[in-house]
Amino acid sequence: MTLLQNYPLVAALSAIILSQLIKIPVAYFLKRPSTVALAMSTGGMPSSHSAGVTALITSLLIEYGVDSPYVAIAFTFGVIVMFDSMGVRRQSGEHGIIINELIRDFEDLKKSFSKYHHEEVLKEDDEELRSRGFLGHKPIEVFFGIISGIIISLVISLFY
Repeated sequence: MTLLQNYPLVAALSAIILSQLIKIPVAYFLKRPSTVALAMSTGGMPSSHSAGVTALITSLLIEYGVDSPYVAIAFTFGVIVMFDSMGVRRQSGEHGIIINELIRDFEDLKKSFSKYHHEEVLKEDDEELRSRGFLGHKPIEVFFGIISGIIISLVISLFY
């Protein structure tokens, strides 16, 4: 069996890739910053984590049925991934936003105490200093990831 003949694998990877690409037009329609870099970022609508594991679960259901141990494993794995993307990773992202605000406040405070207000004062690269803010997902993003994973898996099943 070649990799392209593995329907569950193709469905899961396709769901991840397509949901990452969908983030760009979705951000545009929601009037949020939309760039090509958004396709490589974490977080956002829809959740590619949820889409990938849901496509895997759906494809295994189609291929092996409800009683399959593969479905049980994938379902358990999927619940953990989706819970983690909304919980721990989301909280980490929110902490990152607060850390960025603290860094900006510290920089402002440092400038106010400095005798020198020109470019030669110790200036660190802003991007290196910043923490990544959006790591996890809101429940609505996970919900649409689940929906897109099911749809993508069903569409791909037509080719198998």
